[in-house]
Amino acid sequence: MRQLKLIWDFRGPDAQRIAEHHEIHLKEYIKREQLDLNITGVEVLSEAHSIAFLVVDESDMRPVRDALKPHRGAVYFG
Repeated sequence: MRQLKLIWDFRGPDAQRIAEHHEIHLKEYIKREQLDLNITGVEVLSEAHSIAFLVVDESDMRPVRDALKPHRGAVYFG
């Protein structure tokens, strides 16, 4: 099963802090919806650009995408 990485971009001087906070909300969503997901994270791409992400199976992507509205997605090669 192919996995997809749903990505939220944050830019500016507080990008890393905001991405870390967003990851907390992603984990709360997983718990509240009782989803079998466990890959989330934050990546610092530059001083002014960080991302928060959630990895889902391709078959489960649509309802999660529609509920959480990520900025973009990519194939996950974990």
